[in-house]
Amino acid sequence: MRIDRKTLLASAGATIAAVTVGARLSPARGADLLDALRSGQQPLIVGTDATFPPFEYTTAAGEKIGFDIDLVNAVAKKIGVKTVEFRQVPFGGLVPGLTAGHIDMAASAIYITAARQKVVDFTHPYFTGGLSVMVKPDDTATKSEQDLAGKHVAVQVGTKSVNWLKEHIPSAQLVIVQTNDQMFLSLQNGQADAVVTGYPAARYYIKTHGGAKMAPFLLTHEQYGYAFRKSDSGLTKAADEALAAFEKDGALKALETKWFGKSE
Repeated sequence: MRIDRKTLLASAGATIAAVTVGARLSPARGADLLDALRSGQQPLIVGTDATFPPFEYTTAAGEKIGFDIDLVNAVAKKIGVKTVEFRQVPFGGLVPGLTAGHIDMAASAIYITAARQKVVDFTHPYFTGGLSVMVKPDDTATKSEQDLAGKHVAVQVGTKSVNWLKEHIPSAQLVIVQTNDQMFLSLQNGQADAVVTGYPAARYYIKTHGGAKMAPFLLTHEQYGYAFRKSDSGLTKAADEALAAFEKDGALKALETKWFGKSE
């Protein structure tokens, strides 16, 4: 699990947002914004930090792709938005850029937190993450967090996994490594019995590399949502209704499987 970009970039976000995103982009606001988007008078400007696969990342050709990109495009189509324009914004600049009116929507694997909810509105969660446990494909013994007691558990230095295990499973024998690759390799070569890392990163690694599986529980729970200005409640409500429809008809699950692989 990489060191959290959200922590690293937050302090510089407000300053960077204005420089990176540029001047105010959308003349319509509040009740008029959704009408303007549906009529094609202006595009939906979506801020995203496309450096976090598989949620959002940039190809060598400069194209932004990923789970969030596909889902936002699907939501926009569902609610009748004519044009979507994704803008690269450092993660720490997303909320400031949104409140300043430089973007209309923030979509970048954003945790829903009480502090953020004081400033912007979120959709209902579209993805649940948190700290997860990876084990070998033939492991049948790791059924709960207590099964990590006494086990060799690989973690990346400087991540929340280290402190969580020290606090909650003090008898776990930590195998602290420098990189993601070393962490995953330690499971494969037998140095570790399990890996503790972020749920999205774990599922993506298993999808792209194999050689491991998810344990059937999460250690922590963090929910992701799309952020909008509080004045744009109509747009937030429309996006929420689209996400609810996708959850009901299976489209949301299908996109999740496409980008993260099948859940255990």
